Amino acid sequence: MVFSSGTFLFLFLPVVIFVYYNPIVKGRAFRNVFLLLASILFYAWGEPLYVVLMLSSIVMNWLFGLLLLTKLPDRLVVTLAVLFNLAAFFVFKYYDFAVTNCAGLFGFSPKVLGLELPIGISFYTFQALSYVIDVKRDHSLAQKNLLNVGLYISFFPQLIAGPIVRYETVAREINDRQENFPEFADGLRRFLWGLSKKVIIANNLAVVADRAFDGGELTTGLAWLGVIAYTLQIYFDFSGYSDMAIGLGRMFGFHFNENFNYPYAAVSVTDFWRRWHISLSSWFRDYVYIPLGGNRVKPLRHIFNLFVVWLLTGTWHGAEWTFILWGLVYFVLLMLEKYTPLGKLPRPVGRIYTLFAVMLCWVLFRAASLSDAVTYLRAMFTSSVPLWDDTATVLLTNNASYFIIGALVSFPIFPMLTKSRLAEKKWAKYVGAAVQLVIFLLTVGFILRSSYDPFIYFNF
Repeated sequence: MVFSSGTFLFLFLPVVIFVYYNPIVKGRAFRNVFLLLASILFYAWGEPLYVVLMLSSIVMNWLFGLLLLTKLPDRLVVTLAVLFNLAAFFVFKYYDFAVTNCAGLFGFSPKVLGLELPIGISFYTFQALSYVIDVKRDHSLAQKNLLNVGLYISFFPQLIAGPIVRYETVAREINDRQENFPEFADGLRRFLWGLSKKVIIANNLAVVADRAFDGGELTTGLAWLGVIAYTLQIYFDFSGYSDMAIGLGRMFGFHFNENFNYPYAAVSVTDFWRRWHISLSSWFRDYVYIPLGGNRVKPLRHIFNLFVVWLLTGTWHGAEWTFILWGLVYFVLLMLEKYTPLGKLPRPVGRIYTLFAVMLCWVLFRAASLSDAVTYLRAMFTSSVPLWDDTATVLLTNNASYFIIGALVSFPIFPMLTKSRLAEKKWAKYVGAAVQLVIFLLTVGFILRSSYDPFIYFNF
């Protein structure tokens, strides 16, 4: 069940809100249990078998948290927790990739499992690890109530696509949060904003990106059109989903950290990763990079630390060489920015270089294989293919408005307007409300008329 589906918008969410805020329903414990049951139903709707895997993760990590309160060494408990969580992660996400590549290297017939990837396993596994590690760092955070740990790991707004919520971020709010109408209304506005980004911009530009990357005949124009479309699609797809998750959390009294901060306005690749998928990059920073020594070490060790983090970042996204190489390309760029003048470019030049580098990396990220990525890049930069064709013309003509809107919304234009003197005018709030209403109606119209609703991060 995705947030932009009719089932979620017109059935699941209204029922959950009605029951949660029903005057008959009182007491934090009951509301938490209800949210937990609703979250399990939400996950079981699309993963009726793998819900058992998620429930096992909840129980085991709750037990690891309790073990940290015993006389057992903390290091031993955390090691066991890491091994348990990553074992399930490896079997479902990486086992077939590993044995297939080992078979090619050592010349034996691989025995693959052919398991489907459980939706959201990358996100809830990292949240579960966050719980154990945060409890290890501050034992007072340990939850003796299994249901509270279950709510933290399975809470439906951030269950299948993040943001990766740290346990320390919401530990207090599990039992001590305040729901009120202003917060609910603010959360609803945030949810609708994210929904419109996903449905209006991402879904329509996905048509262009899919056509360009489908392995058919390419022209230089179509290749560039496709990578621009995908650059906008993946941003509005994922940031839209994060907006919806943050908004939903706020509607129920939870406050999640921001996950995106206009990454395409970055002045360097380093700056880009401070703005893109913030919850993942900060997770690796705090739980891997800093424990390895961070940048407070000699240069060679610092380079090694960067290498480990970006190898893991690429691998986290998928068991494909394209993702691994994608992560390592970012490692090289970040290393160069740290140790060469590349990190000290003038801001206008830095913005152009960063956007160009990110777009090229998206080719690796989107391509089905390394050979497909090479073919695509060749079409972008060589004269071995025609410059333009009718397909590119049709796609550009039919989707020009989405390209323009996407490009404008990718930069902090609206926040600047809200902080300007115009926002202080009496009529500004009425104009803002009217614009929000129009966007909402357009979004509902797109949902009702189209069944095409791809979501990139389901793959992770």
